[in-house]
Amino acid sequence: MRIVVTGASGLIGSALVPALRDDGHEVDVLVRRPPRAHGEIRWDPGAGRLDPATLAGVDAAVHLAGAGIGDHRWTASYQRTLRDSRIDGTGLLARTLAGLSPQPRVLLSGSAIGWYGTAAGGDTGPLDESAPAGDGFLAHLVEDWEAAAQPARDAGIRVCALRTGVVLAADGGALARQLPLFRLGLGGRLGSGRQWLSWITLTDQVRALRFLLEAGPGDAVAGPVNLVAPEPVTNARFTAALASALHRPAFATVPRVALRVALGGFADEGVLASQRLSPTVLTEAGFRFTHPGIETALRAVLARQA
Repeated sequence: MRIVVTGASGLIGSALVPALRDDGHEVDVLVRRPPRAHGEIRWDPGAGRLDPATLAGVDAAVHLAGAGIGDHRWTASYQRTLRDSRIDGTGLLARTLAGLSPQPRVLLSGSAIGWYGTAAGGDTGPLDESAPAGDGFLAHLVEDWEAAAQPARDAGIRVCALRTGVVLAADGGALARQLPLFRLGLGGRLGSGRQWLSWITLTDQVRALRFLLEAGPGDAVAGPVNLVAPEPVTNARFTAALASALHRPAFATVPRVALRVALGGFADEGVLASQRLSPTVLTEAGFRFTHPGIETALRAVLARQA
């Protein structure tokens, strides 16, 4: 297949692109700067510029671009950046793909488990993709983000909304920011530690995207897909598992109030959010996780870095 990828320099994209090429696919990446290498295509989501001729013959698209949720304090300005970077790009790509002839077969469009709000699942058990949208800035953002792909759906393109959880990788994302403290024995739970964490290893994230791309007509998946492991854990259990994998203690606790002072709105809707989710669509489609449990997952992630 010829596959176009946005967000190729991010944590997921930088692992996905070489994996797809190893599978024998032709992969082009959309970049916001002038192209510097073969396979790069320039686009400008903010200005609404993407030449349809550059996507002629594309069989599939994977849209991962968007400003980092936890990269900055959530000022009003950065909240606009978060929205614009997702909604403008998604709408532009969806409209462009819809206007192609022939059209691509599938669009895997970035999304997040923020859809479910800050207290999803809880003691009632994991929620699946049928659960309604929650409340709060992130939930409303994700709802609009998924809606921006509607032109592709209306054109008959199979669209999967990638509701991605916390992606575990030793060299990027949330885990990489925690590792230095944990290696010094200074790690600890966040707030009460009772909040649920829905996670996935980078290995399984990439495997799941390849699975969704290659699904045949009879078993094709469309609609929202929770990209999370089948065993969500509390923050306290995650903390204990990470400390154990590193052979370090983890007695510290970061108080909720300190997180709010340091992170603002991202504290409550990000690190303190409780989201207990199930990958029902993936597992019912036949996907099997390499790392379903947190203890073995963390050992595998850390071993890759060694």
